[in-house]
Amino acid sequence: MADPSPRKRRRPSSASDDSSAPFRNRLKPDSVILQTLRSLAAASATSSSANKTLTLADLDLSTSCREVTDQSLPAVQSSIESLILKIARSILAGEGFSFDVPSRSSGNQLYVPELDRIVLRDKNTLRPFAHMSSVRKSTITARILHLIHQLCLRDIHVTKRDLFYTDVKLFQDQSQSDAVLDDVSCMLSCTRSSLNVIASEKGVVVGRLIFSDNGDLIDCTKMGMGGKAIPPNIDRVGDMQSDALFILLVEKDAAYIRLAEDRFYNRFPCIIVTAKGQPDVATRLFLRKMKMELKLPVLALVDSDPYGLKILSVYGCGSKNMSYDSANLTTPDIKWLGIRPSDLDKYGIPEQCRLPMTEQDIKTGKDLLEEDFVKKNPGWVEELTLMVKTKQKAEIQALSSFGFQYLSEVYLPLKLQQQDWL
Repeated sequence: MADPSPRKRRRPSSASDDSSAPFRNRLKPDSVILQTLRSLAAASATSSSANKTLTLADLDLSTSCREVTDQSLPAVQSSIESLILKIARSILAGEGFSFDVPSRSSGNQLYVPELDRIVLRDKNTLRPFAHMSSVRKSTITARILHLIHQLCLRDIHVTKRDLFYTDVKLFQDQSQSDAVLDDVSCMLSCTRSSLNVIASEKGVVVGRLIFSDNGDLIDCTKMGMGGKAIPPNIDRVGDMQSDALFILLVEKDAAYIRLAEDRFYNRFPCIIVTAKGQPDVATRLFLRKMKMELKLPVLALVDSDPYGLKILSVYGCGSKNMSYDSANLTTPDIKWLGIRPSDLDKYGIPEQCRLPMTEQDIKTGKDLLEEDFVKKNPGWVEELTLMVKTKQKAEIQALSSFGFQYLSEVYLPLKLQQQDWL
């Protein structure tokens, strides 16, 4: 691991250095906090090595639920050709054709506590061509299959946006081609990355991590404040090395920039990663790869609102939209570090920095309380109940009321010192 010591951590600003900032006087020396983090990292490594990753087959759910796997391009190509031959025979027999598509509706999702993630049940729906309600979607499905087959033949990657622009008049909106792309992935029982269709770069990573990107060695301590863009193709990422003690998953770009500029990862050896809001597939795959290969604990920093918790749950338990690939997209045992509803009063967040929850916020919070993956964690239930009761929310940036560097200089160090995570 490259030694980042020559680059000294910037001293806190006078606003952040104010000794009257809440709880600054409770901080212990960094050496004490580092010892706590070393114990956490050791426990995570031991747990990762000892615990076997359960599968649907282990729980006798492989027949009632479905999951996709990584497949080679020849395998994907063969599956498409077999499907098209089946359709051709049906048409020649005068029976028309329809696509048998796995249903990704909310009613076909199942949370499995033993796996701690959402999976897709085995219900299918027919998408007939000779029907007014589905003829257009059937046409889009056939077009996507044709485009994927071309990618297999040429062995190239394209973005989802490229795919959309091949037939704008048919697709009309990228959300429609994106949705059918997920359907095709389910139909072929392969991961979306196996289709050679990727999303544009969105997530970034900085800190104590070295990895190879398509053969090029990347040192994330030398990527500046902006960090390294997470490669959209996880297959080209390898040789991960790190002397970090934990991974810090950050919801928003603003908090990420604050921590990167303060070089928080030098004071407390860590890897900082963000998807800048809603988790994208590449960031979810990259986070899981780091967790599984480096065996480091993952601590999450999100806004104190229902959507912050939803984002955290997507990383940990998966999204209903892509539950068919939850085995590859979820990262187990993510700890909720902050900002939590109880932190608002505990840290004395000023009233002018708190926001009233909208009716939609409250509804989203109540809906989350009904989710099995929330019920499984009593701490989450308690915090979410408090949020809905007080009808208050706050962003990570609310901590800036105590100084722009309060997040990196006081809040996070104190959280780590007290092992205050759920």
